[in-house]
Amino acid sequence: MNLEDYIRNVPDFPVKGIQFKDITTLAKVHAAFKNSCDKIIDHYRGKGITKVAAIEARGYVWGGVIAYHLGAGFVLIRKPGKLPYKTLSETYELEYGTDSIEMHIDAIEEGDKVLVFDDLLATGGTAKAACNLVEKAAGEVAGIAFIIELTGSLHGRDKLKDYDILTLIEIPVEE
Repeated sequence: MNLEDYIRNVPDFPVKGIQFKDITTLAKVHAAFKNSCDKIIDHYRGKGITKVAAIEARGYVWGGVIAYHLGAGFVLIRKPGKLPYKTLSETYELEYGTDSIEMHIDAIEEGDKVLVFDDLLATGGTAKAACNLVEKAAGEVAGIAFIIELTGSLHGRDKLKDYDILTLIEIPVEE
């Protein structure tokens, strides 16, 4: 199954010049959604994952399924001010600005082996910030999984070179 066939391109979203890769069109097709989940689950099964930390909001759709099938806990990584308890925070750069993410201070326990999940790898800023949160909480980043990786000029993988990375779809970005 070619998962890329299920990705919709949305020009100029969220800002002019960005070609947004919409995975909701993949999620709505059972066979494509199942295939994408199964590939990630199969890759990380047996690797001792104790938590899956997913980045809002699309990350939650896959992250919960992956955590369930790996027998792991599920951790929500959210934008600032959305979590009700004490948080750890990390600021990062996007291809079109800066942002921050937070995680409950007690979401990861020392020694947890954590799979970080996000829908897309572009500049690597969001994923690196999530890894930093896991490590601040004394967890070990056991891997990072993405549905899509934008390859080429963004060099997102470079920020994550110290981690095991799984991407299901690679889409070249024009230089």
